[in-house]
Amino acid sequence: MPEKIIIADSSCLIALSNIGELQILQQVYQQITITPEIENEFGEAILDWIIIEEVTDKKKIEILELELDKGESSAIALAIEKENSLLVIDEKKGRNVAKKMGIKITGILGVIIKAKEIGLIKKITPLIEKLEKVDFRISKTLKEKILRRVGEL
Repeated sequence: MPEKIIIADSSCLIALSNIGELQILQQVYQQITITPEIENEFGEAILDWIIIEEVTDKKKIEILELELDKGESSAIALAIEKENSLLVIDEKKGRNVAKKMGIKITGILGVIIKAKEIGLIKKITPLIEKLEKVDFRISKTLKEKILRRVGEL
């Protein structure tokens, strides 16, 4: 089986960058792939562990753009093209479309949980609090469920 390809949507990059924790993606996955559309939405310098890759089938992007924004559409289209991919996406509508298409997904919170599970961080609570300060929305129920799962509640 080919090595897993991690594809990130711009919202994940932007939120983690806003709290000064973008390196968590690299620490957890070593390398991530984005599309030129995501690079444009992110708007910051792309680090050397981020690969930019074009979607081959532009029609897929066009079809997905009927429902989603450019970045999400390109990320989902690339995940369709790449066998054994994991898509890091947080917007509910995009997550639902990706799930319907059989794409394996996670979000920022999943990345943070994995970082704790592999010993990169000691506590999740401070990161969630930082995300909430930059308007990352997380329901109280989900927050409690996550904190209970990792033994912080």
